[in-house]
Amino acid sequence: MSLTRREVLSFLPAVGVAIPRFAAQDDSLPSATFPFDDVPVQDSDHTRVRKIIKGKLATGEHFEAHETTLPPNGYPHPPHHHLHSEMWLIREGTVELTINGTSHRLGAGGVGFVHSNEEHGIKNVGTGPATYYVVAIGPGADS
Repeated sequence: MSLTRREVLSFLPAVGVAIPRFAAQDDSLPSATFPFDDVPVQDSDHTRVRKIIKGKLATGEHFEAHETTLPPNGYPHPPHHHLHSEMWLIREGTVELTINGTSHRLGAGGVGFVHSNEEHGIKNVGTGPATYYVVAIGPGADS
């Protein structure tokens, strides 16, 4: 079977659409594990942070997770807001999570969540260190 030049050229639009779909790179985070002792620690005068993972999920959302330890009366920064949503999982100590001006006291095992663009802040209100995990999802979470 021989094809005319016109018939061959008529296939080009379909090939052009198919090639990008198959050639596209998957730049999402791969499945992985993160042993706690392998995650580097960054100390400052008022926080201790372990940046665990950040990148893009296979479904397109930006994602970031880290662990923070605060000394008594410590806080990482003043209340603020941003596009991505955040969840806090309290590991130890007692924190005060403020969301849109309302304060909530959380201890070990407590969970807090803030919706996109809502003002929030966190502070250690206990007598010892407070450690918590932050999981951020949405625009800017991985920057």
